[in-house]
Amino acid sequence: MARSYRSLDPQKVIETISALHQRIVERFPGAGLGEVCSELKFIAEHNSQRAEAIGRRNIPLRVFFLALVVGGLWLLTRVAFLVSLPSTTADNVYSVLQGIEAAMNIIVLMGAALFFLVTIEDRLKRRRALTALHELRSIVHVIDMHQLTKDPSMGVSVGGDTPSSPARTLSRFEITRYLDYCSEMLSLTSKVAVLYAQVFPDPVVTDAVSDIERITAGLSQKIWQKIMILQALGPEAAPALPAAVRS
Repeated sequence: MARSYRSLDPQKVIETISALHQRIVERFPGAGLGEVCSELKFIAEHNSQRAEAIGRRNIPLRVFFLALVVGGLWLLTRVAFLVSLPSTTADNVYSVLQGIEAAMNIIVLMGAALFFLVTIEDRLKRRRALTALHELRSIVHVIDMHQLTKDPSMGVSVGGDTPSSPARTLSRFEITRYLDYCSEMLSLTSKVAVLYAQVFPDPVVTDAVSDIERITAGLSQKIWQKIMILQALGPEAAPALPAAVRS
């Protein structure tokens, strides 16, 4: 079977996240970033199944909807057969007009009920998708928190550290790799979000996915600004200076 290149393959996304997690663990054993990537992998696996379920048709709900439509049409048919014109007296005409008005009210109410039932499946899917997208938006900010203290000016500051300064134990090369991993995780998070818009192209869901893509693109751009600063400092890859020397 030929592979499709027109849509994202959820399994390939999961495999890419798994490979990234392995790279992080090998490069930074015991680092919190590896745990975050592991959580992203778990969310991707769970969301892949959830996105697939959202994309499927809700057969029981549709059968229930069809039964209501058939029941409503049967009811209108019964009402139509009950309406008769035995004579043209004023009382009978008035009664018929009242029956027609009641039938029209029933039709309007049934139309509103049918509209509600037609859209209820999409609204249920939209709610599930937005709940999952909220989880992805949260993990985006968790990833951003892990890169905040990775200062590209490490080792060149002449002001020294304060007692509350974060520990700077990574070399310039290691910080570059760490930031690159963060950028990859942000990109992969947005790809997991796209899976929902791919199987359920609802305008509200699509807007939520686009919002996550904008957030991840902005944060990734901020990370790459740090990487460019590190590259501008030169090819040095030596370990960070001890605190006593830096001060």
